[in-house]
Amino acid sequence: MDDHAERPNRIPWPPILFASALLGSVGLGLLAPIGRAPGGAAAAIAGVALMIGGAALMAWSFASFRHARTTILPHRGADALITQGPFAWSRNPIYLAEALMLAGLGLAGPEAWPLVLAPVFMAAVWHLAISREEAHLAARFGQAWEAYRARVRRWL
Repeated sequence: MDDHAERPNRIPWPPILFASALLGSVGLGLLAPIGRAPGGAAAAIAGVALMIGGAALMAWSFASFRHARTTILPHRGADALITQGPFAWSRNPIYLAEALMLAGLGLAGPEAWPLVLAPVFMAAVWHLAISREEAHLAARFGQAWEAYRARVRRWL
C-alpha cells in the first residue's frame, strides 16, 4: 500500500476515469443507443451551458494549481494545500467540472449515455481518487487540511 504522505496513488485515476466515461459513452451509443436526453432545445441549451461552465471551472482550477506552484498530476504528492479560487467552495472542482461536462454532453449530444455515466464517474473517482487524495492531504498538511475539510464541501 502507498504511503499517503508521499503521494495519493500510483495510477493517475481521474483522467483515466474521465476518458473511460467519454469513450464508454461513445461505445454504448454505438452498441446500445438510447438516443437524446428528453427536453429538446432547452435540454441542449442547458447541456451546452454545463459544458462551457465545466470547462471554465476546470481552467480556473488549473490556474489555481499553477498559482500555488504545486502539481496537478493526481498521482504525485501535493506541495501546497490550495484553498483559494474554486477550491474555496469545492474541495474537488476539477472532478466537479468533469462531471458537469459529462452531464452537459449527455444533454446536448446525440446520445444520453454521458449523462447516465456521470454519476458512475463520480462514484468511481470518489473511490479510486478522492478518498486517497484526502488521506494524502491529511497526512501532508494535518490540521490545515482538517480545518479546510470542515469548512469546504466535497462537491458544492
